[in-house]
Amino acid sequence: MRRLFSLLLTLLALAGLTACGGGAGGGDDPAADTAVRTVTDSYGRTVEIPETVETVVCTGSGALRMVCYLQCTDRLTGVEDTDKTYGTSPLRDYAYVYHDLLERLPSIGKGGGTANTAYVEELIALQPDVILSGYTQEALEDLQAATGIPCVSVRAQSIHFIDESFYTAMTVAAQVLGARERCEAVLDYIDGCKADLAARTADIPESDKPACYAGAVTFSGAHGFTGTYSRFGPFLAIGARNVADEADQEGYYDADPEKLLTWDPDVIFLDPGSLELVNGEYDANPGFFDALTAVRQGQVYACVSYNNYSTNVGYALADAYYAGSVLYPERFADVDMAETTDEILEFLLGRGYYAEMAAEGLGFGPLVIGHGT
Repeated sequence: MRRLFSLLLTLLALAGLTACGGGAGGGDDPAADTAVRTVTDSYGRTVEIPETVETVVCTGSGALRMVCYLQCTDRLTGVEDTDKTYGTSPLRDYAYVYHDLLERLPSIGKGGGTANTAYVEELIALQPDVILSGYTQEALEDLQAATGIPCVSVRAQSIHFIDESFYTAMTVAAQVLGARERCEAVLDYIDGCKADLAARTADIPESDKPACYAGAVTFSGAHGFTGTYSRFGPFLAIGARNVADEADQEGYYDADPEKLLTWDPDVIFLDPGSLELVNGEYDANPGFFDALTAVRQGQVYACVSYNNYSTNVGYALADAYYAGSVLYPERFADVDMAETTDEILEFLLGRGYYAEMAAEGLGFGPLVIGHGT
């Protein structure tokens, strides 16, 4: 409802804009080349941009992912180095699918966070119509001042479960690019998945829910077993009972090992990409892990990292379906994780690649903690 209201607020501004790939331009009309309009970005800044945006670049966390979800990669004239590097691995969804395109584009910045790491001279030479950015507001304004190019924030948070900041940022990006219909389709698809996940588990009494824990999560890099989230997104989506919610914390934190022994979750989910790190911790202190019921009973499962340069939305959705199938198997009996993951990725990015994820160790299934156990 909140997203629909946000979209309605931009409807008049979006009217008449061309969809991505339409090749719209100013033609022979000089006025069309100089016409401008304003957009309000994720920070509430009013930014003046060309009436028709034909070229863009993306800087900072999450910005390029939104352009890919909106099917507007034909507008890109440059890319950050980090997105070229990550294109060889499925850790970053959009960079993996669009690797062949991204590696051919000029480099416009180092990337890797929310600070200003752009290559100013390269951007001035390229002169994109707009820079879409996941930078902090200070870094964003510094970049706009240095380049003279309109910078529009599409920064979103990577907490909770694809929260309202993502919906707002996608709406802003769509307004800039003239991709309202695709934006609505993407957000409606996400809403549909959320509704399906919630409906499957809505009537389960709290007392019947297994206690679960998400460890070795990725947040600004890999973490060991105690790295966790309160209000962990995939658990929120299915109403799971997350033991980490008991702490007086919000988002990512390092759990107290003694507290973990007290919580003693029934089921543990780990980022398979960090399993070697956890295995090293097991080798150093096997007694701690063997004291956990879930470890002794083989109730440890994969939960693919959905945070890599902001939220891999498809992975977050797939994680929720997999967690549901583990915790409430009778409610998710119709879910085949390979098919479900591919369906989600194909909708968002145009190609499913679950088999490739699994081949890289990023698939769903049981995990065993400890070398040689």
